[in-house]
Amino acid sequence: MPPTKSRLILASNSASRKAMLESVGIAFEAMPSGVDEAAIKSGFSGPPAALATALAKAKAGAIATRHPDALVIGSDQLLVCGGDIYDKPRNLAEAAQHLQALSGRTHELVTAVCLMQAGETAWLHVARVTLSMRNLSDAFLQQYLTAEGDALLHCVGAYRLEGLGAQLFTSIEGDYFTVLGLPLLALLGALRARGVLLV
Repeated sequence: MPPTKSRLILASNSASRKAMLESVGIAFEAMPSGVDEAAIKSGFSGPPAALATALAKAKAGAIATRHPDALVIGSDQLLVCGGDIYDKPRNLAEAAQHLQALSGRTHELVTAVCLMQAGETAWLHVARVTLSMRNLSDAFLQQYLTAEGDALLHCVGAYRLEGLGAQLFTSIEGDYFTVLGLPLLALLGALRARGVLLV
């Protein structure tokens, strides 16, 4: 049976999420949700997985409301270290502060992804990855920040594993795609189950 012609929308302008979907040949549109993430985070009490889920559903819901015919992908990722949740750095100085705080420590990425249609959540998945960062010297950190530049401002943790960020770590336990911001294999399975992709 051929796949259905459901309109698929990614509720994000994330370059890494778009690249992942494009690389596996999925036809989709990308739209920023316009959700005020800071407002959701400030009024939230609960575990990181619940917060990531709330953010993913809010993003998908904002687009699904405007496009009820579409199947909408919403996703969000949080970095948790020592009980603290890190946001994307606002500038390179803050990126340096984040990396200094994470240096020599183990942290967790919690990533939620959902599919929503006509205001209803059709599927939800939460994935976790544990990453151990090596001790970073000041010289390496300066070289890294100079090389990566403003690209780091779009990444929670101030690293891109698909780039020089791989040099930061001694070990990673979990799914590579989840580190990049989208549990791609689980999402592909959900799309196949709904007839969007061929089985």
